[in-house]
Amino acid sequence: MNLQRRQFFTSAGSGLGMLALASLMQEEGLLAQDIEGPRTHFAPKAKRCIFLFMEGGPSQMDLFDPKPKLNELDGQPMPESLLNEIKFAFIQKESARLMGSPRKFQKYGECGMDLSDLLPHLSSCVDDIALVRSMHGEQFNHLPGQLMMLTGSALQGWPSIGSWLTYGLGSESKNLPSYVAMTTLGRGLPGGANSWSSGFLPSQYSGTLFRNQGSPILNLENPQGMSREFQQRSLQTIHELNRVRYDKLGNPEIASRIEAYELAFRMQRTAPELLDLSGETEGTLEDYGLNREDNAKDATAGFMHSYARNCLLARRMIERGVRFVTLFLSTWDHHSNLDRSLKRYTEISDQPVAALLKDLKQRGLLEDTLVVWGGEFGRTPLGENRANFQTVTGRDHHPYSFSMWLAGGGVQGGQVIGETDEIGWGVAKDPVHIHDLHATLLHLFGLDHKRLTYRFQGRDFRLTDVAGNLVPQLFQDVG
Repeated sequence: MNLQRRQFFTSAGSGLGMLALASLMQEEGLLAQDIEGPRTHFAPKAKRCIFLFMEGGPSQMDLFDPKPKLNELDGQPMPESLLNEIKFAFIQKESARLMGSPRKFQKYGECGMDLSDLLPHLSSCVDDIALVRSMHGEQFNHLPGQLMMLTGSALQGWPSIGSWLTYGLGSESKNLPSYVAMTTLGRGLPGGANSWSSGFLPSQYSGTLFRNQGSPILNLENPQGMSREFQQRSLQTIHELNRVRYDKLGNPEIASRIEAYELAFRMQRTAPELLDLSGETEGTLEDYGLNREDNAKDATAGFMHSYARNCLLARRMIERGVRFVTLFLSTWDHHSNLDRSLKRYTEISDQPVAALLKDLKQRGLLEDTLVVWGGEFGRTPLGENRANFQTVTGRDHHPYSFSMWLAGGGVQGGQVIGETDEIGWGVAKDPVHIHDLHATLLHLFGLDHKRLTYRFQGRDFRLTDVAGNLVPQLFQDVG
């Protein structure tokens, strides 16, 4: 049976009968985004993804990439030849000096991976991690850098990675969004909703923002005084009007709106259960660090509980069929007070991230759940000597070499990919561009990045645009 969207909406019953039929047909793979079925090109290893996005640009040489030579040259100028064609956000080239790291590195796991002393919990997971030290890009400011990492383009209006994946694979859940984004308390992002937008893809593939205060999704709860019976009658009327409008115009956004109403109706019952952690054991809550004491008085007050909760919710979401979850932690933009701020942000994130990896592995979920950790770029080996800074205590933006790591979902753990030069300025071996990372991520999901396209304004677009090469060291045998 091969129902077209127009046939379905002009022949199906209305109201709750329509909702029930829609749900049934979605299970049968006949409704909306699933009419064509998954667009996989070969057998996938990964089924779902949790992207731990560290907004602001974590300092790689203080966390993942030890540089003894940088420490030896601390306080010395950079060779002028390296600075000629380089752009900085804030550094004054003429008086810039190299800045070493006070962090202590040690080898961990059977693989002997070097990690900073700021990552004591993650260090127990290194044999499941593939650490890429040779990431690079071109964007040195936050908004274009974040858009590049999250959408494959530095321009606004392009679909995010989660949107491409849900477009290619469809949804595994009838009662929750296929793509969810979560932030930590009140911190925003330079790109705002562009960071999880569907761009020019139909809006049904856009991410849904779960808030961490008040109702998780705005307008999900019924207004006071509205009964479920009244809501049912309202939905019936709305569906009829939308159906008539779709029949006249054939606009896919109208169909996306209908699906949004259906999903919201089902989520009124499923979202509260998802967010209720009372069924989790005390041991699980302790592992994630939900009950850690947090005495912070600054802008990060409450972040320890908020981020730990988001990590646990990410596991609960993928268990319930959510395809893609992005957790944002803002902000690692440490232009000053790097040492103190980095300690704070690793204190917030290290324990729950490690707990998430271990929890997924213990439940048998890590094998087909891809976990990605990283930001939009890294930090300079130069100290930031901004004109109004009395002392140099931080680092500027640096897209030319930085670190990210991946685990699960077909990734070969226990290895380090790529190298940077002796001071961490540029990539010295096995460079991995952001487009290469995206191509490999899609590959793990059984999708050829050159063939997963969407026609828009007369041309076929893809996540990797006209670039991107696989990073074969990252994955086990796929396809």
